[in-house]
Amino acid sequence: MRHFDHIDAARRKHLFYRHPRPFERHDDPAVLGVALGATLYCPATRPELGTDIERAARRGVMSMVVCLEDAISDDEVEAGEANLVARLRALHADRDRRGADVPLLFVRVRDPRQIGDLVDRLGDAAGLVTGFVLPKFTAAGGGAFLDALEDAASRTGLRLLAMPVIESPEAVYAETRAEMLHDVARLLAKHRRRILAVRLGATDMSAAYGLRRPPDLTIYDIRPVAGVICDVVNILGRADGTGYVVTGPVWEYFSQGERMFKPQLRQSPFDRQRAAPLRQRLITSDLDGLIREVHLDKANGLTGKTVIHPSHVAAVHALSVVTHEEYCDAADILGVAGGGAMASSYANKMNEAKPHRAWAQRLMLRSRVFGVAAEGVTFVELLEAADRR
Repeated sequence: MRHFDHIDAARRKHLFYRHPRPFERHDDPAVLGVALGATLYCPATRPELGTDIERAARRGVMSMVVCLEDAISDDEVEAGEANLVARLRALHADRDRRGADVPLLFVRVRDPRQIGDLVDRLGDAAGLVTGFVLPKFTAAGGGAFLDALEDAASRTGLRLLAMPVIESPEAVYAETRAEMLHDVARLLAKHRRRILAVRLGATDMSAAYGLRRPPDLTIYDIRPVAGVICDVVNILGRADGTGYVVTGPVWEYFSQGERMFKPQLRQSPFDRQRAAPLRQRLITSDLDGLIREVHLDKANGLTGKTVIHPSHVAAVHALSVVTHEEYCDAADILGVAGGGAMASSYANKMNEAKPHRAWAQRLMLRSRVFGVAAEGVTFVELLEAADRR
């Protein structure tokens, strides 16, 4: 698997100074957590689930979650399980026959018992599953999920990874949040080799206050939820070796309603690339808000994003590519052994070798899976190339 492989080779050669490197589902979780990119959620009840998965792979999707939890109603769980098993078994047989591409696949379960049951029912097709998404994760209830995952992995010999979701009321309310997150950190530390990433359930977090963010605002404008994200990064996303990849919360809009604010995309970068139609399409689909939120995700220490529509994927991935300027800064910082400050290669900022080192190391890991843009190549060019409709 490799990001941007759905773009033709000649175009990639123009776009990248350093090309994205291939990865596969058995790589180090530190690499896979960054490589997830835009993780596309879909309900397990989708009648053409196998086709949807293959189609998503052709559009550059590298990670998908098949959801048996909030994406389906309570009375659809049994049908969703049966559909998931049937479609993945058919996809596995088809893949063996003609080598169909499959993203990193995860199943979001409701109950710990579903993990072992689904692995058993999938049989050989369980090899398509990279891991499980564990909802409403707390220290009190999360241990049962992780124990079930360990048991299924030991019985089958599969490497099954976990993505716990922080979204429960205990994680949201101020009086319980810090203690709950510290308890989660201690639990995850015991299972570190299986923890791929920590996900943020911003929809459930908002629900705790009866809120829903409009498409004109980012999740960081919803201050009660922004405070939760801050604390999750503080406790579970540290750069001292104790933290995990923390992914960006879901962007849940894909068509335009009535707008209250002006578009959030500057016109001039698109005009320079003669890409005004692309800008208009992004605005019409409310993706200017998504782009703004991904910028803020990155600035606040989050990596990748949960999405619910394939049209979101290209924007998240284009914004994940390391710019040439960022790469030069990181290389300069990591090239200095004894500390000190220096002017950047682009002569527009100061780089300090010690305080900026953790940032540079994380950026280099992202450059490994998403590549480094060629000098002068902008987000607009990357998005235009990746946005295959």
